[in-house]
Amino acid sequence: MKKQVKLILVLVTLFAILAAIVVFNIQDKELKVYFLDVGQGDSILIRTPNHQDILIDGGPDSDVVNKIGQHLPFYDRDIELMILTHAHSDHLVGLIEVLKRYQVDQILYSGKVDYQSSDYLAWLDIIRKKTIPLRSVKCCEQISLGENLNLDILYPYEDFSGKKIEDLNDTSIVAQLIFQNKQFLFTGDAPVKVEKKLIDQNLNLESQVLKVGHHGSKYSSSSEFLKLVDPQYAIIQSGKDNKFGHPHFKTLNNLSKQGIEILRNDQCGTIWFKTDGEELKVKSEKCQQL
Repeated sequence: MKKQVKLILVLVTLFAILAAIVVFNIQDKELKVYFLDVGQGDSILIRTPNHQDILIDGGPDSDVVNKIGQHLPFYDRDIELMILTHAHSDHLVGLIEVLKRYQVDQILYSGKVDYQSSDYLAWLDIIRKKTIPLRSVKCCEQISLGENLNLDILYPYEDFSGKKIEDLNDTSIVAQLIFQNKQFLFTGDAPVKVEKKLIDQNLNLESQVLKVGHHGSKYSSSSEFLKLVDPQYAIIQSGKDNKFGHPHFKTLNNLSKQGIEILRNDQCGTIWFKTDGEELKVKSEKCQQL
């Protein structure tokens, strides 16, 4: 009798879990964009309305795995698309840990640059061993992520494969996520000279949410660029009391002059947006006034 009761309890529990999963998948039809608090580095998790997961950069260490786990269902171990904006360790190291613990279907980058960093080589090696498709992207490729949802690659304009690069920030992928009437602009560590190239292309950069370039350093976020993007929110991914002094007061001043609301990982923790394509909602771990 006791065995039968235990079996019934197990079956009821399993049924409840399956029912919860079904209800979650039916009701959860919003686009979610998480600017993960990974310290002094970048990592952005995107979950589409049809439950695809895209990870842009992975931060400086393995902590990104814990951050992802806080926002994805426990049963979801698949990252459909990984993007490395450029090969600096504060964007790359966490991706190595993600590759070890998640099934990653496809990876995009700006080309295999001539860069002998041990972290970069380790990232390439694990991709090779796992035989994950890896390819370079450039403007003006459009990646369809579902109905009325696209990721447009705006930069770079060339494949950097095999090239010796003086400043890896110049190779940063810049991409715009477009979901109906809402846009998010991701800039990696793109400096002012890359911003100038984007301006010269007469692209429609207007976006409600801007991931501020290079952790808010003084070498990104020119006034001219900010005017064209005209964001409602500017997200700065920087670590508390970091040695670089990010974000720089010049950048903060440029953003404030434009009337842009500034949200920072070092102050707010992880910051996330939800949208149905019309209404935009924002929340964070620590900033309760949002």
